Amino acid sequence: MSDTERKRQLVDALHKMYVAGISPGASGNASVRTEDGMWISASGLSAGEASLSNLAFIADEGKPAIDGIRPSSEWHLHQQIYRDHPRCQAIVHCHSRHATALACLRRPIPAFHYMVAVAGAAEIPCTEYAEFGTETLANSVSKNLYDVNACLMANHGQIALGDSPLTALALAQEVEELAAMYLLSLQSGEPVLLSQAEMEAVLKRFASGYGQGTSTIFNVLV
Repeated sequence: MSDTERKRQLVDALHKMYVAGISPGASGNASVRTEDGMWISASGLSAGEASLSNLAFIADEGKPAIDGIRPSSEWHLHQQIYRDHPRCQAIVHCHSRHATALACLRRPIPAFHYMVAVAGAAEIPCTEYAEFGTETLANSVSKNLYDVNACLMANHGQIALGDSPLTALALAQEVEELAAMYLLSLQSGEPVLLSQAEMEAVLKRFASGYGQGTSTIFNVLV
């Protein structure tokens, strides 16, 4: 895939983030891996304003160019995830309403519904809190993603990985819907959780080709 096509996919995903309402204001960001670095959304711009001309490039071991487009303040986070997780080709980070509410409670999303397995594990974890835009946050989030493709970020939001910007976005939207359902179920008490054996059965079915078997949103880590 050409660099231009990667950028087009990233812009498309950013526009869809805006339309889906999971990236309020200028709070969300997204990136795509390239052969020698990444393209990431610009700092201070709404996802709906993304264009090919206002993406920022950062080399694998580099820092943003001083005289170029200023990247999202979370560029450390994206860069660290690409370094640590070769399977990841794209990242979506957003402050979607329900996932962020759970993150502010510092609660993971447990196996209350079988679709939690869409993220690749029996639970979607919640990281420890760290200040935005820092290497501390980058390391904290990255270490939680070895066994799962999404997580909540304490008092912050959520992050999702994919094999393209659009599959990362699809997973972020699934996480948001799961967070909404979980919060709703908590209004009547603690929901009944599926057992480890029950979740393992679901994970195996997803791994063997759930749906059309073409998207890494279902490439579970078993």
